[in-house]
Amino acid sequence: MQIQGQFNARVFLAEQMTRAQGLKLKRLSEEAYQPAQYARDLSFTEAARRIQVLEAEIELANSF
Repeated sequence: MQIQGQFNARVFLAEQMTRAQGLKLKRLSEEAYQPAQYARDLSFTEAARRIQVLEAEIELANSF
């Protein structure tokens, strides 16, 4: 039985961005000159969103 409000490590880890996401996001944020887009404590979903936005911005910049 689990006490309500008790820290659940499995849920916490599942919600955190993966190591691969972190590395990709850090690289993309540096490439796009937007280092503030990278943060260690992002959720998996937020990291995926930021990666998608940065990739689109970089692709647009490279199209000129």
